[in-house]
Amino acid sequence: MARFEISNSEMATMGGENRAEVYCEMGLMYATGRGCDIDLVAAHKWLNIAAIKGSERAAELRADLASTMSKMQLATALRAAREWMTMH
Repeated sequence: MARFEISNSEMATMGGENRAEVYCEMGLMYATGRGCDIDLVAAHKWLNIAAIKGSERAAELRADLASTMSKMQLATALRAAREWMTMH
């Protein structure tokens, strides 16, 4: 049986980038209603998390989405992202 080792820094980089893209896709799913109801707050939350994790694409999409949202929606989305980041 073959065995290989990847350094922790390489694993963290690979996992972080992959997770950021998954979170970005979740944001797009909620923004477009692909497979679910459109939920701009959830979309912003996931795009924000993806941007924090390093996705430039998510940061751009988040900015576009934010321009269409009310201040209340933005506050709710930011709070949800902050809570999620605290727990994970």
